[in-house]
Parts: sequence; structure tokens; C-alpha cells
Amino acid sequence: MSNKTCPVPAPLNSVIGKVIFIAFLFFLSFLSRFIFAPLLPYISRDLLITTAQAGSIFLLGSIGLAIGAVFSGFISSKINHKRTLVLSVFCPGVVLLACIFARDLLAIQVAMTLLGVSAGLNLPSNVAVLSAIVTPADWGKAIAIRQSAPPLSLVLGPLLAVFFLKWVSWRIILAGIAGVIIFSSITLIKFGKFGDFPGDKPDLANIKAVFFCRSFWIMIILFALGIGGHLGVYSMMPLYLVKEHGLTPEYVNTIVGLSQISAFFMTLFGGWLTDKIGEKRTMGIILVISGVLNILMGITSGVWLKIIVFLEPAIIVCFFPSAFAALSRIVQPDFRSLAASWATPAAFILGGGLFPAALGYMGESSSIGMGISISGIVMILGASLVFFLNLLEKMEAGC
Repeated sequence: MSNKTCPVPAPLNSVIGKVIFIAFLFFLSFLSRFIFAPLLPYISRDLLITTAQAGSIFLLGSIGLAIGAVFSGFISSKINHKRTLVLSVFCPGVVLLACIFARDLLAIQVAMTLLGVSAGLNLPSNVAVLSAIVTPADWGKAIAIRQSAPPLSLVLGPLLAVFFLKWVSWRIILAGIAGVIIFSSITLIKFGKFGDFPGDKPDLANIKAVFFCRSFWIMIILFALGIGGHLGVYSMMPLYLVKEHGLTPEYVNTIVGLSQISAFFMTLFGGWLTDKIGEKRTMGIILVISGVLNILMGITSGVWLKIIVFLEPAIIVCFFPSAFAALSRIVQPDFRSLAASWATPAAFILGGGLFPAALGYMGESSSIGMGISISGIVMILGASLVFFLNLLEKMEAGC
């Protein structure tokens, strides 16, 4: 049982404003990192970056995310979750402003690493606050609202590139996003009415409680598969379509951005499906369907490829509401932020870092398309792990 003062969980409709604001902060965290995907063809041209080097950018971002997550428990236990969220939002704004002066690959790699660290601070506090203010019966829907933020950022990023790169450079786009992020952090300080409770500082007992939980390690693998199928593919999609299918960067960013619109709405469907059939069934079904689509994405071309580019993100985003709901049920509430601060960053290194890096190297040795098809096979096989998950039915009080 926890002895800290926790918020009283409430039905979703009574805290909907807070949930939307939390989702907006998650949106900014994603946009600050994945705006680089649609800008990569232009950054690569200006800074003479190869395909393999482009993949390394996202690997470093994932490593940075893991570093931030490791220290998130220490920081949130000292300054509480709200101030941790402020820090995790303000820092990316400063980093993106500094990118105005980037002149080589190293500068972009350092920037992406720092952006990853900030995201690592954001994610555990984001999960802890959301699951503390909403009743468990509404977790699926609440997490779905939060998980609509990533696809929304993946929609906006390419469309910003298509629209503004006609008049300004990629550096100015990053500066504009930085301004919005910094303003939002100030708004959070003044008006944010949530998260005024501390996180749990990792200690040996807490670490043992999480690390000796078999479901914790299964969730890392499942998250890695979902992240690889979504963000891993998205990160390299512009380069894949430009280099291996001969499409123009402007056209690619348009279709990649538009393909994420359906993903925004399907996330809400994923939350509804989770509440209806449960976390394990939802995760298994979505991974199998997405795996099939990834296989087809790597071997098709022309009209069929474009159809799959639109269909795949709409399906895979349904995985995340169920996955985050399951992550909140593999341990008791006192260990929830610790589980989130370790499981998701580890999965990001695998799915959001090593995956695009591997696709980049395959693009030079063979083809990115072959790598995407192989990932689909792995997703289908990995879906069977949901049968070995143990989700808690009886939850103690705490946050």
C-alpha cells in the first residue's frame, strides 16, 4: 500500500480536459522527434547523410529515451510528476532551436539523443498521471485518447514539410515547432492541475518486484514489435519510397502524412476494442494483421503499395491502447511508473532504434523493402507471447 497522497480516480467524462492536455503533451514529445522523418530527405541532401547514417539518428534517439527513463524515477520522486512533465516539454523546445545551427551529422545525432532523453522523462510520468486520475474501467478509452497523439504528430509532420518547405528551410520549420513547445511548457506551469504527487524512486526492492515479473519482459518484446511496426516503419518510409520506388519527396510526405489520418481515429477504436475484448486478445489480433500488411508492404509496388501505406498505420495504432492498459496491470500501482520507465524505453531501443537502423543498413546491402517484410514475419510469430501474459485482476490502492 502506498503512503503518499494520490489523486482520487474519476470517470473519464469528469477529467476529460486533463486527459486531453496530457495527450497534447505527449503529442509535442512525439512531434519534436519524428518531425525529422519527413525532413530526412532534405537534411540528408544538405548535410550529405547516407541511408545507414539516417537510420542511426533514430537509434540514438531511442538510446537517449532509455537514459531519460532510467533517471525519470529519481527526478519525479524529487520534483513530482507535474514538474517532470514541464522539464520534458521545455527541453525539446531548446534543442530544436539549437538545430538551426546544425552543420553536420553529429549535430543532428546529439540533438536526437537529447530529444530522446526528454521523451524518456515524459513517458513514465505521463502514464503514471493518466492511470492515477482515471478509474481503471475507463483506462482503455483514456489511453486511446492519449495514444491519438502519436498518429496526429505523424500526420502533421509530413504535411508541415510539404506545405512550408516551399518557402522556408527545414531549419525554420524546427524553430517554429520549438516556439510552440516552449509556449506550451509555460502554459503547463500556469494552468496544469494534475500530477502534484511524486514518483517512486527506484530501489532494490522495487526493481526486484518489476524485474522478476515475467510479464514485464513479455511486454518489452510486445511493445518492441508494435513500435517497430509503427514508428520503425514510419521513420524510414520517406527514404524507402523515394530511393526504392522513385517517388518525389513532396509526394511521399503527402501520402505518408495523409496515411496517418485514419490512424488518429483508429486509436480510439483500439481503446474501445480493448475495453470490449480485453488487452491480450486485442494485442494479439492487431500484431498478426499488421505483420501481414508489413510483409505485403515490402513486396508490392504501385497502387497496392500505396493502399497498404494507408492501411498499415490505421491497424497498428490499435495495438497501443491495449498495450499500455496491459502494462498498467502487470504490477501493482506503486510500481507502475517504474515498469513504464523501463519497459517502453527498452522497447523503443529495439523497435524505434535498432529497427530503423537495421532497415537503413539493409537499404545499402539489399533493400529496405526486404527488411520491412522480415519484420512482418517476426510480428506474426511474436503475437503468440500474449498467451503468456499475467494481468492482475485485483489492484491495490496507490498511484
